[in-house]
Amino acid sequence: MKPFLIAEIGINHNGDISIAKKLIDYAAEADFDAVKFQKRDIDSVYTKEFLDSPRESPWGKTQRDQKKGLEFDEKEYAEINRYCNEKKINWFASGWDLNAQEFLKKFDCKYNKVASAMLGNFPLLGAIAKEKKYTFISTGMSKIEEIDEVVNLFKKTNCPFELMHCNSSYPLKDEEANLKCIPMLKKRYDCKVGYSGHENSLITVSILAVALGATSVERHITLDRTMYGSDQAASIEARNLKNLSEVILSVSKILGDGEKKITETEEKIRKKLRIEKK
Repeated sequence: MKPFLIAEIGINHNGDISIAKKLIDYAAEADFDAVKFQKRDIDSVYTKEFLDSPRESPWGKTQRDQKKGLEFDEKEYAEINRYCNEKKINWFASGWDLNAQEFLKKFDCKYNKVASAMLGNFPLLGAIAKEKKYTFISTGMSKIEEIDEVVNLFKKTNCPFELMHCNSSYPLKDEEANLKCIPMLKKRYDCKVGYSGHENSLITVSILAVALGATSVERHITLDRTMYGSDQAASIEARNLKNLSEVILSVSKILGDGEKKITETEEKIRKKLRIEKK
């Protein structure tokens, strides 16, 4: 079975709806199942002191200027919603605060996403779980006991979910991927487990994740890894998405379903070669 493929646009659109549309185009053409964004009410997520502190960016000289420059508002999200419907690809977003999550409800997306950074934010987790939408939960930067708490909350609320093994390093070193956590998490929680990656390698880590049973794969995407932005270098360039999806589909077919059966082509050989002795 082919994993659910998510192209994480995040904030790699750099506040430009035309860049977002180009990334959506690449994801749709590569047969990805969904694109994902990030939404923040910056005054809820960050302190005033932090927002007023200096930071040079294309949008100004403060952290507030930079954070505001990277945020889409209702007009842009309405256009994203329209454009994704036109391209026949799902979209959803990770809300980083209660206001952002409430904002996203306007668009009635099919899925929710919990970012790794939000695994300790129980007011937000509770609000997401109450929506009872299928929710992807990234587990980067988390201890197993912390994941226990989040899983218990979603199970108690009867909200369908899928964990995503993740290491939140940007970019991820291949030797820190620790992909054996995928079957471990699946066994511990008796749930689907996907993989959310920020590695530099094009396909190696993602393919191994699928081989270990990942039911979804999320990769950050960009038009150009040298563009401005903290996530760009840990992203896969969108022109390579088709190659990634084709290899994942091929690996999924090779892995099969794990049921021992005689294939149609094998049956012909069986008739010729199998020796029965009573």
